[in-house]
Amino acid sequence: MQIFEPYKLTGLKPNHLSFGGLDRGAELHEDKDCIQNLLGAEETLLVPVWRKLNLFSKIGGKGEKPLPVFLPVDEASSLISISGHKVFLGRQKNTIKTPAYLAIDVSAIDEEEAETSFAEWGSFNDLRNISPLIDGVEGSILAYARAMIYWHSQNQFCGICGNPTKPSKCGHQRDCVNSKCNSSHFPRTDSAVIMLVHDHDRLLLGRQKIWPKGMYSLLAGYVEPGETIEHAVAREVYEESGIIVRNIKYLHSQPWPFPSSLMLGFTAEAVTKKINYNDNEIEDAQWFTRGEIIEFKSQGKFLPRELSISRRLINDWLGLKH
Repeated sequence: MQIFEPYKLTGLKPNHLSFGGLDRGAELHEDKDCIQNLLGAEETLLVPVWRKLNLFSKIGGKGEKPLPVFLPVDEASSLISISGHKVFLGRQKNTIKTPAYLAIDVSAIDEEEAETSFAEWGSFNDLRNISPLIDGVEGSILAYARAMIYWHSQNQFCGICGNPTKPSKCGHQRDCVNSKCNSSHFPRTDSAVIMLVHDHDRLLLGRQKIWPKGMYSLLAGYVEPGETIEHAVAREVYEESGIIVRNIKYLHSQPWPFPSSLMLGFTAEAVTKKINYNDNEIEDAQWFTRGEIIEFKSQGKFLPRELSISRRLINDWLGLKH
């Protein structure tokens, strides 16, 4: 078993949902009976996902820690018959056992049944709306489960020939049932860049029309085929704000399974200063000083939520602790 300690990988505090903490056990993926064996093992814990929501016994608030629910197989055996997709997530080392986490999709049941069948354990809630007080390892397990179940739900048919696909490799692959096609499909992650563009004591922030009124954040966008992540940074900043940047530096990343992105965080220095924002992409873009950002509340403005990599980048630039 190999657990990679996130603090030791970079020397930095991991972003929310980025803690890892699992040995993903790739060697088990070759066992065609992997899922069945896990269902028969007493140390296996089920991680239910219902329509992109995770199960919590407490959702937190006012300093109370949210408590996700991981169910022992013997306690939740009734769920096996109603579960759809199943994915082995990995094992976690603790002082007593090395539990295996198995994500199960229970989206087939309706809302009323989801409430009644799981009432003894808790309720389903959106991970994005749960307090960032959630434990880092537990949060990363929930995010991982959500992302994998979503991928299965979107890939039940072959993108090559249109025939159904079936799961394999412990839920980490789907294979076309058409023997003439025989294509294999794998989970995909969309790479996105998010940039802290600065001009000495000023920071470039923008907002999209669909965001809550008053919210400003960093510019961001997806990496396109055939380009480097650094080029994506420069291109997205220019396309959205008209600003040209240089001295692009990668800092850290954050998985964002809503539904399946990996956010890559950068800083960049502004070469040009005049903003000419593209109103087809964003509603507004402005330069703000540190003082202005700290006083956002009095201006009717606010920053993105604390758990986001955007807020981490901004707080670091402001010199605030996190």
